Amino acid sequence: MSVTIDLTDDLATCFELRRIVFIDEQGVPVSEEVDALDPVCLHLLASDGDTPVGTARIYLHDDIAKIGRVCVLKSHRRTGLGAALINTALEVSKGKATTAKLGAQLTAIGFYEALGFTAFGPVYDDAGIDHRDMVRPL
Repeated sequence: MSVTIDLTDDLATCFELRRIVFIDEQGVPVSEEVDALDPVCLHLLASDGDTPVGTARIYLHDDIAKIGRVCVLKSHRRTGLGAALINTALEVSKGKATTAKLGAQLTAIGFYEALGFTAFGPVYDDAGIDHRDMVRPL
């Protein structure tokens, strides 16, 4: 596996990856997947050679880098790519914010804790999936 992760303006490819993972696999409504923040976010695209395999976005607001829409195709899960996407998002955010924040699906809390995030606040519904907010300093 020769995966690269880069900032991208190719939103169509990022949206396609998100469609596969969030809409097709997880049943997130189309109306909730793409939102008004997409045009103002930084987007990361992970590619295995020429094949897109993962994405994430970063919304910079005040002193917070909100990492979201993190997804990896089934073929590349459990390879370390998810952690690499998060670590790249953290690196990109350094100097632009002091805190990274994300809304984690409950099943992913342990994954994010291993990357230095701490859960806080109540469980809440986001697109029909239970989430909890998490933060970590940059």
